[in-house]
Amino acid sequence: MKRLISGQWALLAAICVVCVAVLPVSGVAAEKAEKPAASAGAGESTVVARIGPYTVTREELEKQLLMDLRPYDYDYYDEDAPPADAMSTLLKMVGEKAMVLEARAKGMLENEQTQNTVKRDRDKKLTRLLGKTFNESKVVVVSESEIAAKMKSDPRLDKATAKQAVENSKRRALGNQYYLQIYRKLHVKIRRENFSKVRQLHEQLLRRPKKPRTATWIRNDQVREELTPAEKGIVLATFDKGQITLEDWFNTLCNIAPPGRPKSVDEAVVDRFLAGALQMPLLVTEAESLGLHKNAEFLKQVREYEDRLLLGQARTAKTKEASEPTAEQMQTYFNENKETFGTSKSVKIDQIWCDDLAAAKKVRTELDAGKDFEQVKQQYSLEKKLKAFNTRPGSETVFWKELWAADPNTIVGPIKGFYRQGVNWRVVKVLEKKPAGEPKEYDDQMMRRVKDRMMTAQREAVLAAYRKELLEKYTHQIYAEKVKDIDVLNID
Repeated sequence: MKRLISGQWALLAAICVVCVAVLPVSGVAAEKAEKPAASAGAGESTVVARIGPYTVTREELEKQLLMDLRPYDYDYYDEDAPPADAMSTLLKMVGEKAMVLEARAKGMLENEQTQNTVKRDRDKKLTRLLGKTFNESKVVVVSESEIAAKMKSDPRLDKATAKQAVENSKRRALGNQYYLQIYRKLHVKIRRENFSKVRQLHEQLLRRPKKPRTATWIRNDQVREELTPAEKGIVLATFDKGQITLEDWFNTLCNIAPPGRPKSVDEAVVDRFLAGALQMPLLVTEAESLGLHKNAEFLKQVREYEDRLLLGQARTAKTKEASEPTAEQMQTYFNENKETFGTSKSVKIDQIWCDDLAAAKKVRTELDAGKDFEQVKQQYSLEKKLKAFNTRPGSETVFWKELWAADPNTIVGPIKGFYRQGVNWRVVKVLEKKPAGEPKEYDDQMMRRVKDRMMTAQREAVLAAYRKELLEKYTHQIYAEKVKDIDVLNID
């Protein structure tokens, strides 16, 4: 092997990462992996639903409820609509798992493109696991003299950063050595006699495509459609238990953004991209030889990725059943919902985010005692740099009514609000209030908005009906008593 490939193909970074804990591979772990979809470590008391091999835990339900509180259409939110409730959200979650079961039963996972997508993700996860396992077995020692030398070479580095840089460099060197061992152990043989064919076909796809195209680079569909099976199967390298073909070489090329691709291909370029094409298969082969592909957590992650992919495909396929509204239907819908297409009411607020309810009460007490709002914010807020801003019903959803009910220049709270990925306590100062604007006229732009809203509602209705249909087909259990006490507004 002349040299290791770098840049976008630096899969060896997976081997050079900082060491983190890895689940051990054992007979027990492999046995448990038979049911990867069940939540790892989920006790019976936390399971609130079951369907097939899947479970839904209370923690997963609460997380989804928080997501459902946030609007998906900020321009259209019914402030009088009740918040999402635990049972309806749980039924939707179980229904989506039924959609995955149905997708698997229909063989949607067997689609070649889907299989390739799953394999790419699986291989990446497996090489990361190999890297973690390798790092677990290596202790990297950094001396004071090495740190000092690094700081001298780059005065911008402090001691901790310099130490990390030296350690990373040593791990990269260890990773390169490990890869060379794998390369030799798997007896890689390069078939240079076939390099000329790569150059010829590259020139053909780039300069003489079979179909007209505007792009000045080789497209992925050209590799799929314009190369014959025999050409795709030309062997460029072999190793124990595998080989790299011309199709693999072109796929590696096409993984690079067009500006980074070579303008012409000589033997050195073929060699460089072949090195890139070899890395993942060699690392995967090594990982499998160590039994890492039987790791329970790895198998669970692969299954979860498949499920997300299948759910997306199932949704896309089903929502194609939604029919576009006619011009008359769109006009009627607009006439009946004019007020929702105008500029929504808004409130300008400033707010102090607090660690918890006790902290929020303390903030409110100090404000009531006459302390300056900005001063209190700088002392207690989790977001001290946050400035006053305008917010609307679609952004606040269930928390909107308390803000709109307050008069300008008054304090509201403690109340909850959306904070980062969850919900947190805050004290809010309402500065200004603006009523809703006049409804807009119906024109081409408005027609597109109306159509989009109608289609979204119709797609949701199609999916809801499909989930209901599948829940009648697939046996499932809902443990209602375990969710009856869930209050969506009290989830932290």
